[in-house]
Amino acid sequence: MQKFTDEIRAHLFEMQDTAYRDFHAKLIPNIDKEKVIGVRTPELRKYAKQLAKHPQIDTFLTDLPHQYYDENNAHAFVVEQIKDYEGCLQKVEHFLPYIDNWATCDMLSPKVFAKHTDDLLLHIREWLASGKTYTVRFGIGMLMRFYLDDAFSPEYPELVACVRSEEYYVNMMIAWYFATALAKQYDAVLPYLSGGRLFVWTHNKAIQKACESYRITAEQKAYLRGLKKKEKA
Repeated sequence: MQKFTDEIRAHLFEMQDTAYRDFHAKLIPNIDKEKVIGVRTPELRKYAKQLAKHPQIDTFLTDLPHQYYDENNAHAFVVEQIKDYEGCLQKVEHFLPYIDNWATCDMLSPKVFAKHTDDLLLHIREWLASGKTYTVRFGIGMLMRFYLDDAFSPEYPELVACVRSEEYYVNMMIAWYFATALAKQYDAVLPYLSGGRLFVWTHNKAIQKACESYRITAEQKAYLRGLKKKEKA
């Protein structure tokens, strides 16, 4: 098991870009810079496609926790390629407790989930209730990616609005969710802003992000700006 992981790690270091590492490490401040190898995302995705076909890949996926940030990202990119829904879900749930930063969390987006939204919703509810920062963030991310178009239902923004957390990376994802939801389901989700359903910081951040979107009309942006709240000192 360790030998194959070591081979992967060695190859990641062969792809290292130290300038990129120095820049990217600043975006994930809770991760020690020494734990960041610095592999650019397109190269890592390409490598993950090769890894996914390797007969020993399961040994890497079960060799947790990983030592480096880039190993976690490679793990995420391998898992999201799994075409069997049950197998993919199992790998995701095994990996979620080891995700320790927003970037790895957001990179994990299995395509097969889009075809199983009814069953996946049961697991999303569990993730939202887990109390674990990046598991909760992942659950919100799945609602944002797969449930704002044809699979949308008014109950889904309610699930997100009911999440209560002091964690920055959870509240930022809530804001991102509502900003995206405004672009796709404006009339259905506007009451969450006009009715003041979110924490003040999250409320204002959602409005800010929505107003940065080209998918929101100028008229809608003007109205949303008028809903901003003053934060208490």
